[in-house]
Amino acid sequence: MILDETLTAREMRAVEMNSEYLGVSRLMLMENAGHAVAEAVVERFESKNRVAVVCGLGGNGGDGFVAARHLAAAGYPVEVLLLGRPEIIRSDEAIVNWKALKRMRHSLSVREIRDSEEITPLNGDVVIDALIGTGVSGPLSSPYREMVKAINEASGFKIAVDIPTGVDSNTGEAHGEAVAPDLTLTFHKPKTGLIKASERLGQLVTRSIGIPLEAERCAGPGDVFLATRERSPEAHKGDFGTLLVVGGSETYSGAPALTAMAAYAVGVDLVYVAAPETVSSVIAGFSPNLITVKLKGSRLNQKNVEKLDPLYGKVDAVAIGPGLGLHDETVEAVNRVLDEVEDHKLAVLIDADALKSFPKRRDKITTEAVFTPHYKEFEILTGKTPKGSLEERGERVRKEASRLGTTILLKGSVDIMSDGERTRFNWTGNPGMTVGGTGDVLSGVTAGFIAMGIKAFQAAVAGAFVNGAAGDSVFREKGHQLEASDLIEKIPFAIEESRAGRMEHWDVRKTHTL
Repeated sequence: MILDETLTAREMRAVEMNSEYLGVSRLMLMENAGHAVAEAVVERFESKNRVAVVCGLGGNGGDGFVAARHLAAAGYPVEVLLLGRPEIIRSDEAIVNWKALKRMRHSLSVREIRDSEEITPLNGDVVIDALIGTGVSGPLSSPYREMVKAINEASGFKIAVDIPTGVDSNTGEAHGEAVAPDLTLTFHKPKTGLIKASERLGQLVTRSIGIPLEAERCAGPGDVFLATRERSPEAHKGDFGTLLVVGGSETYSGAPALTAMAAYAVGVDLVYVAAPETVSSVIAGFSPNLITVKLKGSRLNQKNVEKLDPLYGKVDAVAIGPGLGLHDETVEAVNRVLDEVEDHKLAVLIDADALKSFPKRRDKITTEAVFTPHYKEFEILTGKTPKGSLEERGERVRKEASRLGTTILLKGSVDIMSDGERTRFNWTGNPGMTVGGTGDVLSGVTAGFIAMGIKAFQAAVAGAFVNGAAGDSVFREKGHQLEASDLIEKIPFAIEESRAGRMEHWDVRKTHTL
């Protein structure tokens, strides 16, 4: 399994959110990070050496508070310099550690610096930069700019916590003043900008802070954080995506409606549902929000598929498959739609009967795509049966995703997602979700993320987590007697709870192991 070797600041935040969801809190991570900084000092300097720890008001400053506490406990003479007013420390975890420092009246000294005029030369044999960390995205303002200058002018050995203050953690650029450390101690994995700014770092050392491997292998609320974005007050209709759902037949009307309504629940601005005229009125009856495109006849076919042509220029993504059926002319029409999707370079989610039609193409998909098979559909799609341990099934999915040039979301008691390089597992969901329609809801959630501009793999990971979490929320209220439509009303809450870091880990005692 391939995991990313570097992380952007946003990705690191997502990993921390997943870690907290797994039970390893941000307070624990801060403790481990600060202890790692203290260890770096102990490894290099005797306890007679003076240490100045320069701290900001966020999580990076909290790491510095912890480092100062450990170094003072080890007998080092420590001075903590807080740049700013303690009452506006932004991190809850940093507040906890600041309060601990304030009670250490004998073992260390604390100085609060309110403005640049109070900055004096730093006299430590070791100077620790715990000012800002990954939060920099432009030139530093005062008094940070003046404090960085003071750090650089100090004669002591300089250690940057996570990333030197003033260096952009994503680009590696420094717009003006930036700390020039002798050692940069980063946590968990190097940030993307560190690789690009190697000449600014001194020695680069990466230390583990106890983040579970599962935080990057299993879907979690951090993945939902990555798949969503803030809405500005100036947002307009269409800014958050338009989706076309192609589905339905004389037998199935509910499937495309569930997919469309789930996409709306994710936050998509507009959803078109293209369905045969024999069922389009039934679909429209599910919700006044649904815009139906009536296709002449009782099923998708080569004649009525032409009515979709004007829509390809209006939408951001297409979801095809729910309730289509497998009539010969429908299979031909599906492949015609996929040809148009590729020509228009639209992202696409391929589900249900469209998956069963895909093998007729005998080639890869050439646009951004997610396939969402269950186990039998996976066998029809690939000719392979996913079996063995969860790890072995994950490898099978990875190989087939690579072969087809797509992202595969294999639905099951544990969902498996892979884009041919990365593989993730989702543990949300429960046995009540074997009821018909929950897969259509999953398609709508995932396609909704895609329509909003999220890349296929991230949309699949976040979609699986949200769909399962919504199902678990329904289960806690109703037990296993749930319906697919129940999930839709829970989707917005699952997303918001995830983004806010309030999602609690819950499962139904699944017995699978990685």
